[in-house]
Amino acid sequence: MSMKPMTTLILLLAVIVSSVGVVYARHQNRMLFVELQALSYEKDRMDVEWGQLQLEQSTLTTHGQVEQAARTRLGMINPVPDSFVIVRP
Repeated sequence: MSMKPMTTLILLLAVIVSSVGVVYARHQNRMLFVELQALSYEKDRMDVEWGQLQLEQSTLTTHGQVEQAARTRLGMINPVPDSFVIVRP
């Protein structure tokens, strides 16, 4: 009969340790879920910014924009037909 209180004490200790482990695991789960949500919002924000940058890039690389930049910044002009040199093999 003296073994019964010792067994009860060991089982009680195991239940307490197990319940503390469950509480800790649930807390970690909630913390990681909050971090996941924050990262998800950040990803969505970056996706929107990426779309805006792609739209801006496509606007800046239209034929008219490139031609205007070549004329104003680089001083380029359309060549006259007399300045063409045709090289044949």
